[in-house]
Amino acid sequence: MNLQLDNLRNAYLSGDITPRELLLQLREKAAHLNPDYHLFIHLLSVAELEPYLAALDAREPSELPLFGVPFAIKDNIDLAGIPTTAACPAFAYVPTRSATIVEQLIALGAVPLGKTNLDQFATGLNGSRSPFGACPNSVLPDYPSGGSSAGSSLAVALGVASFALGTDTAGSGRVPAALNNLVGLKASKGLISTAGVVPACRTLDCVTTFTRTAREASHLLALTAKLDPLDTYSRQNPAWNDACAFGAPRPFRFGVPRAEDLEFFGCEQGPHLLQQAIARMIALGGEPVTLDLSPFLEAACLLYEGPWVAERYSVAGELMAREPEAVLPVIRAVLAKAPAVSGVDTFRAQYRLQALKAQCDVLLEGLDCVLTPTIGRPVTLEELRAEPVLRNAELGYYTNFMNLLDYAAVAVPSGFMHNGLPWGVTLFGRAFTDQYLLGVADALQRQQDASLSAPAGIASHDMTRLVVCGAHLQGLALNGQLVRRGARLLERTHSSADYQLFALAGGPPYRPGMLRVSEGGVAVEVEVWELPSRELGSFLTGIPAPLGLGKVQLADGRWESGFICEPYGLAGAVDISHFGGWRGYLHSLQ
Repeated sequence: MNLQLDNLRNAYLSGDITPRELLLQLREKAAHLNPDYHLFIHLLSVAELEPYLAALDAREPSELPLFGVPFAIKDNIDLAGIPTTAACPAFAYVPTRSATIVEQLIALGAVPLGKTNLDQFATGLNGSRSPFGACPNSVLPDYPSGGSSAGSSLAVALGVASFALGTDTAGSGRVPAALNNLVGLKASKGLISTAGVVPACRTLDCVTTFTRTAREASHLLALTAKLDPLDTYSRQNPAWNDACAFGAPRPFRFGVPRAEDLEFFGCEQGPHLLQQAIARMIALGGEPVTLDLSPFLEAACLLYEGPWVAERYSVAGELMAREPEAVLPVIRAVLAKAPAVSGVDTFRAQYRLQALKAQCDVLLEGLDCVLTPTIGRPVTLEELRAEPVLRNAELGYYTNFMNLLDYAAVAVPSGFMHNGLPWGVTLFGRAFTDQYLLGVADALQRQQDASLSAPAGIASHDMTRLVVCGAHLQGLALNGQLVRRGARLLERTHSSADYQLFALAGGPPYRPGMLRVSEGGVAVEVEVWELPSRELGSFLTGIPAPLGLGKVQLADGRWESGFICEPYGLAGAVDISHFGGWRGYLHSLQ
């Protein structure tokens, strides 16, 4: 059965199946797959499923947004009454309360199917570092599933869950997505609560989702991005990043790494697949901009070469010291240097990271997103056994810097290699541009699958477009009000031919008023600027009457926010429409 959210909801509404019937079928399927794929550490028994199913018996499918939706939970995220192991039996405990994100999902009607396998203590990007068994790829069993959220990716890829929860510190929610043809959303830090999650690096950890489509990831994010008082790292989701921000992208600028920063580790197909993805972005209306990725890559090196390894040690170190054999040798090797990390080392690394973030933030200015491969090349399970640390590090080349630099990212399928293995790209951008990134990811998916429906709206993010027609035009008296707020000029164009332009009484500064009319209108010369959404409020309060912000129609039919004039303000004004714009009028006065 197609387990995508919309299909499942329609099946429930039509009465074709009930949650009880579906979950019991999926449990049987998962039990059949588990000996080969090791995807579940704990698959809920029929008795353990019953309370969740019974709670839905008295509800209608229309009452809950996730009614009867089966989901899987990475086993470093708490589910009440079920052991949390972090893939280390000696570490296991039984929580009395579920993680906040799990509580949210259950309250929305979703049903947990079980706890999934992972690289021990979420330390790894390959899915083979678990005493519960290595997780093979869902398509080619000689390759790994990717990790550390290995079992979660498999649960969705193998069709036993509609979505799954993972975690991501260095790429654990994106690498498995790329290797299993899924969308992996690593939302901005703090957007989804980590209360009830075993930390890897608590200052960096994010809860992630695995879905078939970007639209589903957008829906889940909109439902769960809530400020959580139980999580001291939780952050409020800005209004510009709500569900309405998901939509079809309009013309945009996207960063592409310089050739010297790209690394495919000998994979001959990677460069061609990346070029295909770039071409598809251009077809969507994107303008590629070469990006210096070197400061991002330098930041990535700090994750394991710097003091953040000590943050990992703070979780597993006590057990490792007391029972070293309880921790896998490869994990012990990764954490071995942690006790020697000093406070001086930590502060120096933080200073360097802050300097790198300042560089990276500047490089992202003027870009709507950045496109990279998700991994340089896939490695086989045999290669991982031969060189576990090196091959794992290669998998994180494009992912390790993301949380250190506080960016949002989404991995999206983007084709297949010659052997049939999935290949994907990552879209990343500034914090709290998650829904925008998902909108671009959705457009990429719709290029490949015509059956996916288009979103109703236009994608938006942390920048607001503004149409100006007078003293705020580039180089004129009030333009500094925009520039000081970090605005940049996007285009010079005209309004639709439905406006009159008036020189208002008073001044200086002298200002025009633009009025929409039903007849006798002209196309007025305007500029479209873009400024940070957080600055819009202060800009708006400084606009004197009779001017204000409303919607202005442009010559190509678009509607954008822009300056409009209240009709009462036209008393004493002079009609200057025949000049075609404010600049033309000013020129006539010279």
